[in-house]
Amino acid sequence: MANIIMFCILAVVILGSAVMCVTTKRIMRAATFMLFVLFGVAGLYFLLDYTYLGAAQISVYAGGVTMIYVFAIQLVSKRTLQGMVEKIKCSRAIGAALLTVVGLATVAFVFLKNEFMCRACEVADVEVPMRTIGQALVGSEKYQYVLPFEFISIFLLACIIGALVVSRKVEED
Repeated sequence: MANIIMFCILAVVILGSAVMCVTTKRIMRAATFMLFVLFGVAGLYFLLDYTYLGAAQISVYAGGVTMIYVFAIQLVSKRTLQGMVEKIKCSRAIGAALLTVVGLATVAFVFLKNEFMCRACEVADVEVPMRTIGQALVGSEKYQYVLPFEFISIFLLACIIGALVVSRKVEED
């Protein structure tokens, strides 16, 4: 019963912070709400007794990625951020709503076609050992994740280099 209560609390924190992250107009508040989302996901890992994944979530995502975002925000000048106000056009809002409905219908169709809910109940009774999860994370065979992790690290390095290039001051002749 306590696990269900903790899950509900974490779910409310994650969903509330995610909504606030995408709806706030202040960029530092958005980064802070994103940090709360990442901490909530780490809490879910700890709730499932996956302490290694929870610690990795906190150190890599909540610590590292959020700091990259904060540094990138700090590198951009205040004048650039203060002048950014986006006016939402009605046609763009309608297009976004239609795209959201199409995406939701696609996900619902895939779930119903593959009988996802029935299979999820069957799989939930089986406990996956931590050794299997660890081998899947660092293995290089089919359905293992070391190659995507390497691509993500290269992508983050490119983002850092891009932030440094953008932040350089241009000398006028």
